[in-house]
Amino acid sequence: MKRKLVIALLALVAVVAAQSGGGAYGSAQVWWDAGERISFPWQEEYNNPEGSVGVLNQNGMVRTQEHAFFEALGTNGRACITCHQPSNGMSISTITLAERWKQTDGKDPIFAAFDGSNCPDLPQAEISSHSLLLERGLFRIPLPWPPRGVTPEFRLEVVSDPAGCNKPGMVSVYRRPRVAANLKYVGTLMADGREATLESQAISAAFGHEQATVHPTVEQLRQIVAFEKQLFVAQITDIRAGLLDERDGPALLGPENVALNKPLNTRISFASWKEPQDERVTGLQREFRQSVARGSEVFFQNCARCHHEGMATAPMNIGTTDVDGPSPLPVFRITCGEKKIETHDPGRALITGKCADVGAIVMQQFRGLAARAPYFSNGSAKTLDDVVGFYERRYKMAFTDRQKQDLVDFLKVL
Repeated sequence: MKRKLVIALLALVAVVAAQSGGGAYGSAQVWWDAGERISFPWQEEYNNPEGSVGVLNQNGMVRTQEHAFFEALGTNGRACITCHQPSNGMSISTITLAERWKQTDGKDPIFAAFDGSNCPDLPQAEISSHSLLLERGLFRIPLPWPPRGVTPEFRLEVVSDPAGCNKPGMVSVYRRPRVAANLKYVGTLMADGREATLESQAISAAFGHEQATVHPTVEQLRQIVAFEKQLFVAQITDIRAGLLDERDGPALLGPENVALNKPLNTRISFASWKEPQDERVTGLQREFRQSVARGSEVFFQNCARCHHEGMATAPMNIGTTDVDGPSPLPVFRITCGEKKIETHDPGRALITGKCADVGAIVMQQFRGLAARAPYFSNGSAKTLDDVVGFYERRYKMAFTDRQKQDLVDFLKVL
């Protein structure tokens, strides 16, 4: 009875949100401000267009007052929580950003001129000055060029710069925020792998994204890192499949299973969904679960080699930064000897100065995908259908229409 009630309520939420243009979803209503004087619970669920994402705080409730993850450490009013919202799977979605702009008239700290706009030089009250964040979920990442202490193997030229934010000695690229959860499985931090530890990443974020003028204390860094290490995120309900972490269900779904060291590194059985034995599982629920089960087989046959745990991996150039048409992103020309490469983001090469690293990006983890569209480091895929379509074209995968839908359905429940 409880399962059926949950499914019915989720379906009702989906209908209401669809009729209202999506604005009624919990992900657009639930927002954590910096400096909240409340408690971060042991476990919480947040609605999204596909169901709800679960956030598991494995070591128990955390009081946010004077906690460095939740308090502004800099001068622009942001905290770590500002750009890593629980309702968006500890990242941020464009649905949430659009609602936040509307609610605050663009004055929320997340839209800070430094990196929440296309360039600090632009008129900050205009929505067009924040188009990359609002439309693609991208923050500006300023990086020194050439890298300090590195002699580059290539010459870098700016071919086009729509935002006008590439200056002498500094390159501006635009990237999605990483998921601040499930980090015990993530070996390489940041899109370009430039941070060696969570401590160094927190320091860089404080001085960069939060525009701090004072170095975080040892205790503040300890709080941030401890909180990030105990946080686990995954989709926990689906409006068609129902409860994803139910007893005797697939053992890799839901945040508790992620915390129990069960990511996507093995072919954990979906047999209970492929051939449901429970007579109460009928109709759309049955059909969708069977689709997910088939999709898991497509994933492990075609995707698991690179996404072996469904988590971030070493930097790779999969083509998402290639220039293949008009784009709001800057275009850089890389000259490596006789070879010329045009890219929207040189990726890891901006850190190492090596030709072999041009366009190499650390892929995002796959958990909580339904809560944090758009996808890829540059936000170029608006939907999971777009993600699958990109891989199909890039790697010439001959998927049938059913296989594509099955794979999308599998990704939705992770």
